[in-house]
Amino acid sequence: MSDNTSTPKTPSNTKALVACAFLGFTSGLPLFILYNLLSAWLRSEGVDLKAIGLFALVGFPYTWKFLWSPFLDRYPIPLLGRRRGWMLITQVITMAAVMVMGCFNPVTDIWIVVWLAAIIAFFSASQDIVIDAYRREWLADSQLGSGTAVFVNAYKLSTLVPGSLSLILSDFMPWSTVFMITGAFISVGILTTLLLPEPSLRGTPPQTLRAAVIEPFKEFIHRRGWKFALLILAFIFLYKLGDSMATALATPFYMDLGFTRTQIGLVAKNAGLWASLGGGLLGAYWLQKMTIARGLWIFGVLQAVAILGFAILAKVGLSPWVLAWVIGFEAFAVGLGTAAFTAYIAQTTDPRYTATQFALFTSLAAVPRTFINAITGYIVEALGWFDFFILCFVLAIPGMLLLMKIAPWNETAETDISSELK
Repeated sequence: MSDNTSTPKTPSNTKALVACAFLGFTSGLPLFILYNLLSAWLRSEGVDLKAIGLFALVGFPYTWKFLWSPFLDRYPIPLLGRRRGWMLITQVITMAAVMVMGCFNPVTDIWIVVWLAAIIAFFSASQDIVIDAYRREWLADSQLGSGTAVFVNAYKLSTLVPGSLSLILSDFMPWSTVFMITGAFISVGILTTLLLPEPSLRGTPPQTLRAAVIEPFKEFIHRRGWKFALLILAFIFLYKLGDSMATALATPFYMDLGFTRTQIGLVAKNAGLWASLGGGLLGAYWLQKMTIARGLWIFGVLQAVAILGFAILAKVGLSPWVLAWVIGFEAFAVGLGTAAFTAYIAQTTDPRYTATQFALFTSLAAVPRTFINAITGYIVEALGWFDFFILCFVLAIPGMLLLMKIAPWNETAETDISSELK
């Protein structure tokens, strides 16, 4: 190892989990502000539905964030350090943009709102890049599973602020005040960033921008050869493909069966959210007791089986109890699967190039949600709901089969990139 490296200081399990919870909450909050609160605000102010739909395009930075991640890997901020400096800057700018947004009229100042939404999306995606890198570098390899599970949990939990609290406040306060209060919640992340230590270097970081762009990809390809690199990329793409497709049109599916929007909303909020959080919490606990590889196997099977619940509901039809079971079990299984999957991505990144490699892997994982899900409506029209969900279950199998190559059942926690660097 280079002289520039140092032995990583391992945080206590309690400190690691608390920090991951706060960082996860701050990471998820801007995304749910854009997708939940923003659309509600625009509609309440009389903005056209077509214009509101176009705001979905602000989500592009979350898919293409790997393009500027090398810049964050290469250029540290003198204030606070290589990771915490960028974390602080992205959090402050995101919070400011959210607070300012509510001061404008979305009808007469629509383009200002568009630009502010784009700023929030860009700096929120950039915050995700740095927080993911920080988590990989700061946590010990044995803490990646539980820490990632808590992070994912808190990420989901943050939806309760813009998706519930802020909407309730909007009935009693002007929107400008609502956005000020909502934006203030990002200060949780700012305070956490200021209190956390800068992680110790693991390996020599890139010394030039060219190296920051080329070396992460070069290292990944040459680590075990390009064939194994392609297997990893294929796994990242395929592991959650079936589940992502199955849930893409979940609400229209429930409505086609005859459920009312109120029924769907009540069941989804209660059975869905809390089952997902429960799955994430149990995932954090179980991943402390087993390897990430075994978590991928066990949770992946549950994730695939949960898809069959939708097929059963398609046959049963209008049954609120079956609906609650299907939504709850799917959310629970996905909470487990997401925890193991994200932990695997973290484990697969080289600690020297965490920002770029982590951003690349998570962007690839988002491709099915962003692009393939766009054709699910055509597939349903051609096959019908039952056959569509059977197809989704079948599409979950290739990702599971790849586990035999990239994460065998008997693989130990030490057989990851960190051990290869030693």
